[in-house]
Amino acid sequence: MCLIVFAWRPGHPTPLVVAANRDEFYARPTLPLAAWEEAADVYAGRDLEAGGTWLGIAPGGRFAALTNVRDPGQPVGLRSRGELVAGFLRGREAPLEYLHHVQRRASEYSGFNLLVGDARQLCYFNPRIGLPRELEPGVHGLSNAALDTPWPKLQRARAALGETLAAPNAESLLALLADTHQPEDERLPETGVGLATERLLSSVFIASQNYGTRASTALIVQADGRREIVERSFGPCGAHLGEVRLLV
Repeated sequence: MCLIVFAWRPGHPTPLVVAANRDEFYARPTLPLAAWEEAADVYAGRDLEAGGTWLGIAPGGRFAALTNVRDPGQPVGLRSRGELVAGFLRGREAPLEYLHHVQRRASEYSGFNLLVGDARQLCYFNPRIGLPRELEPGVHGLSNAALDTPWPKLQRARAALGETLAAPNAESLLALLADTHQPEDERLPETGVGLATERLLSSVFIASQNYGTRASTALIVQADGRREIVERSFGPCGAHLGEVRLLV
């Protein structure tokens, strides 16, 4: 998952609203959003190469999502980051408690941003920048740096999310995730991947022959616990492959 914008507002009729794009090589085998066979109350896509996931929901208002940290020089982790999302969804630990357990083994993974939450709290951890912490209410964004790092595409997506929050719906969230605008070169971050790749990765929705946005996900959580989650899947050059809509 390479872009997540979200509004966390406890006490509101829609306390959690999430729009997220997962960017990955198209050749990496993946299953779309569905209930998992071994954990039927977990709803998430699935990375068939390593067995984990990038975003999902589970009972008790549980939610988890992940982005990687873009750093070409970092060593390959001993374990897959996707298991961090899956572990929270299948478990029962409180969000902050879970992140403290992750902290003790964070060195086993390449760089990551991890969001985990339930009906009471939403928490965040990036082992490169600090300790696990509970998030204050607000509108936030994650790409492939730390929380709310002002990359142009994150700022653009977060502003678009803010415009939907008076009456959030899945279609408006998916529309903001389909944005292919590329900013000017001078506004791009320098993350060590070269200008051509920075340009490719600079839009909210990424499309190329080999790498791009594989899934766009909209999640709306109601105060009474009802949740709507919609996932659109894409293939090479942004071809639309399918859609899953669930009310749970």
